[in-house]
Amino acid sequence: MAKRQDTKKFFENLSGAGKSIGVLTSGGDAQGMNAAVRAVVRMGIYVGAKVYFVHEGYQGMVDGGDNIEEASWESVSSMLQVGGTVIGSARCKEFRSHEGRLKAAHHLVQRDITNLCVIGGDGSLTGANLFREEWSGLLEELVQQGLIDEEAAQNNSELHIVGMVGSIDNDFCGTDMTIGTDSALHRIIEVVDAIMTTAQSHQRTFVLEVMGRHCGYLALVSALACGADWVLIPEMPPEDGWEEQMCQKLSESRSRGSRLNIIIVAEGAIDRQGKAITVNNVKDLVVSCLGFDTRVTILGHVQRGGTPSAFDRILASRMGVEAVLALLEASASTPACVVSLCGNQAVRLPLMECVQMTQDVQKAMDEKNFEEAVRLRGRSFENNLNTYKLLSYRKADSELPNEEDELPYNSSFNVAVLNVGAPAAGMNAAVRSAVRVGITEGHKMFAVNDGFEGFYKGQIKEIKWGDVGGWTGQGGSILGTKRTLPAKHLDKIAEQIRIHNINALLVIGGFEAFLGVMELSAAREKYNEFCVPMVMVPATVSNNIPGSDLSIGADTALNAITDTCDRIKQSASGTKRRVFIIETMGGYCGYLASVGGLAAGADAVYIYEEPFDIRDLQSNVEHLTEKMKTGIQRGLVLRNENSNENFTTDFIYQLYSEEGKGVFDCRKNVLGHMQQGGAPSPFDRNFGTKIAAKAIQWISRKLKDSYKEGKVFANTEDTACLLGMRRRAMVFQPVVQLKDQTDFIHRIPKEQWWLKLRPLMKILAKYKTSYDVSDSGQLEHVTRVRPKKVD
Repeated sequence: MAKRQDTKKFFENLSGAGKSIGVLTSGGDAQGMNAAVRAVVRMGIYVGAKVYFVHEGYQGMVDGGDNIEEASWESVSSMLQVGGTVIGSARCKEFRSHEGRLKAAHHLVQRDITNLCVIGGDGSLTGANLFREEWSGLLEELVQQGLIDEEAAQNNSELHIVGMVGSIDNDFCGTDMTIGTDSALHRIIEVVDAIMTTAQSHQRTFVLEVMGRHCGYLALVSALACGADWVLIPEMPPEDGWEEQMCQKLSESRSRGSRLNIIIVAEGAIDRQGKAITVNNVKDLVVSCLGFDTRVTILGHVQRGGTPSAFDRILASRMGVEAVLALLEASASTPACVVSLCGNQAVRLPLMECVQMTQDVQKAMDEKNFEEAVRLRGRSFENNLNTYKLLSYRKADSELPNEEDELPYNSSFNVAVLNVGAPAAGMNAAVRSAVRVGITEGHKMFAVNDGFEGFYKGQIKEIKWGDVGGWTGQGGSILGTKRTLPAKHLDKIAEQIRIHNINALLVIGGFEAFLGVMELSAAREKYNEFCVPMVMVPATVSNNIPGSDLSIGADTALNAITDTCDRIKQSASGTKRRVFIIETMGGYCGYLASVGGLAAGADAVYIYEEPFDIRDLQSNVEHLTEKMKTGIQRGLVLRNENSNENFTTDFIYQLYSEEGKGVFDCRKNVLGHMQQGGAPSPFDRNFGTKIAAKAIQWISRKLKDSYKEGKVFANTEDTACLLGMRRRAMVFQPVVQLKDQTDFIHRIPKEQWWLKLRPLMKILAKYKTSYDVSDSGQLEHVTRVRPKKVD
């Protein structure tokens, strides 16, 4: 163990003693900014630094006085679930002038603040960098004017800056997601779901305007997530003659039986000539061309409002802690950096490289070099756009390959899709995407009802393009799903594969789906029928599948947990001090409890993966009791359902009730199946859509490779895979190779990435803990040329 300690780098060695950190939010507000402020304050205090709020952004820095106030641990209590920014934000003209920056520098030096954490958009971050570059000059001026002495100038000679991007538009290059984007998508999708029901009733077309003056991310992803008929974004203006194409597509979808159309327009949408396309232009077009009853809805500032989603709270909390670490490690030679997320990995990037790239996008758009603009936006944006294009184009029947056409290989294969395990929100989005991409690729798609049980009973039928319309927003599993495993029914399943001539399988589901694909691939020796490409896509609220950091449905469940915890906490407002004991789902996997705890601001989280005994429980109770003696009124304790067979939820509730007598009272809640239900979150719709599209493209490649002498034969390891998200990429992994990484008794992976988020939660709940920072972001550079895709 000691040996491992040496190779790891623990941040106990990073002390903030004697340092002062200023934290400000600037520019347009975004949900999740408060979570970032809270994390910076608590992490800063934790490492021994002083932390100051700078109220009203740069304006507060220029005005000084009460606008710069020291923060305490309690001062950020219960702000995690609040939207907007509690410390205020303003757009500040004065800071753009030299005089303004001189005043700001004076006010910072008075308090020895030489570390700034700026949460805002690219304008705010560029301003911060300029401030840093001028710093030594500003100090000289202050000395000359007699406002500060030489000693003060000496002590504050270096200014360090770390940025976090808070912007709902997701318009900052170098980061996959900015703080607030996911919450804005939640608002948009809530509205679209609501509009769909009224549009359905009246057979209407709705044209929606979403925010994004220079960036089409919100429009693009919400179009993907709700299955919109058409989307208009600034980075990729439609081809000339798009008006006719759009109207043709709308009327085709109506003739196939759809009762509504949704068109999403980014507020900055333009045509190829750079002329603005407004929602009213689109409405007039539809009315004059098709005569459809058409309505316009402009979402406006609704998108900025409301509580932050679970994703934004976790993102902002992770970034806030990372920002403090980056400030502690900064030196005169390190450039100002932004902390951001790439895939599932925290990274640090030089601030000006990101700003430069963000400006290059605008330049490319001004020069009408739209392909370049899309490329500069980054891989996440590009993937979304490519998936949208794949799904939006339905080939006419005349264009589909004909039986008689002489093709180098039979491109019309039969591909079956099934759901296995417990239902998870987002499964239907994945099935819809698979069916449509499959049809576009020229395959015949078959739907299997009720998992492997329906498979052996022969509940298999062809599924067409129109059959999956409107599926993205539906919770649960429309195909039906069962936990039945295939091993006992191999004869009958093989027979069904023969009858329907199935050439490939896509299995979407949880741990049973993983076991099922393993059983089928193991049976290849005995049955030729199973020698077909098969791929599994993880979909389970528990997020307990080896080979993938995330699974479809987990984000929706996390949001259900955080929403409920918010309500439960609020239910106690006005009462005396109270602690809630909450039980979450997940089987033996502590993902929902741990990450939900981080998003809801829990004081303790009990999980199976981190064994605990009575002494731990005792110290948690004492810790809460101490906390309650300060101004904090409420405590939150989460327990995973299978964390310990003897320390049950009732036991923990009774223990806390007894030990907390006279200080706080207790209540308990078992969240139960509400974590599995509900409409899928934007993240799960989008993740399901993209991952299933990728799985079908893989199936097409494997079918092409394994088609010999008129039939498909695939029996190698790499033709029975699990498609998972690993750190920064989507990877196909042979299920056989995942065997060693799995604890089959407890149905969890042996190593789980999110365990490293647990110390974060403890720090934010005021526990002393060891936090391994060897995994924290090292400074990287923004990559422009991306490596070729690996299969």
